[in-house]
Amino acid sequence: MFGLLIAEDELIERQVLKKTLQKKFEGQCVIWEAENGNEAVEVFLKEDIQIVILDIGMPGLNGIQAAEAIRKESPECCIIFLTAYDRFDYAKKAISVGAMEYLLKPYSRMEIINVAGEALRLAEQYRRWKSGDVVDEEIIKRNFRHFLKEEKVLEEREEDGTNTRLSVMTSMVEEYVRSHYMQEISMHDAARAVSYSEPYFCKMFKLQFGQSFTSYLTEYRINEAKKLLCQPNVNVKDVGTRVGYPDSNYFSKVFRRLTGMNPSEYRMDVLKKIT
Repeated sequence: MFGLLIAEDELIERQVLKKTLQKKFEGQCVIWEAENGNEAVEVFLKEDIQIVILDIGMPGLNGIQAAEAIRKESPECCIIFLTAYDRFDYAKKAISVGAMEYLLKPYSRMEIINVAGEALRLAEQYRRWKSGDVVDEEIIKRNFRHFLKEEKVLEEREEDGTNTRLSVMTSMVEEYVRSHYMQEISMHDAARAVSYSEPYFCKMFKLQFGQSFTSYLTEYRINEAKKLLCQPNVNVKDVGTRVGYPDSNYFSKVFRRLTGMNPSEYRMDVLKKIT
């Protein structure tokens, strides 16, 4: 049996996570709880714990500080961070304390199960190595290398990590707009949909798309409106509503601003070209 500690200040989040891991890894680990960083360190020092799951944003001693204290006591402990914010300074600190994984909330059930399962596997291998069951020490070193990193790895991965996040965010945003452009949505809604804070989302969006989310959404809606206006059987008055503009007057103003003509004029121009 292994010891697993969950440190999360949100009671419901902590209970759901504990229940999930207990159900999946019954008989493999004893799960301890802590509601803040100070309590997490106290429990770790008192109990036999090999895996620690820490929420970064806890009051008092935060997850990073708690991890630093735990790492001093146990270089081989598997540390997993949870956070609601995709901040690079958090990622940097996570790597500096040798974190195994860094999960963004809301993480999926399979994400946390997979990560916890890998942590248990590594803890087992480390235990076998310490007891002399593993002959080749390099096996353990290779398995732990991905989270017992040095600071220089951060510099090498910073650009790749940013590109990866941009790529993932781009796909998620495009899908979100494609599925919701006909509804009343905002940058706040989009940021929540991809689990980013608004400031970070705004920064990353402009970096990838070269414009604000509002401008992107407006252009997308108008392009969809153009497609509808090319269909003679679609009533011009219904087009605005179908692309997220229930106010027909406002829709006409936005359409004219981007195309230089109102929706009716655009349709006439299209029909003339067809005939």
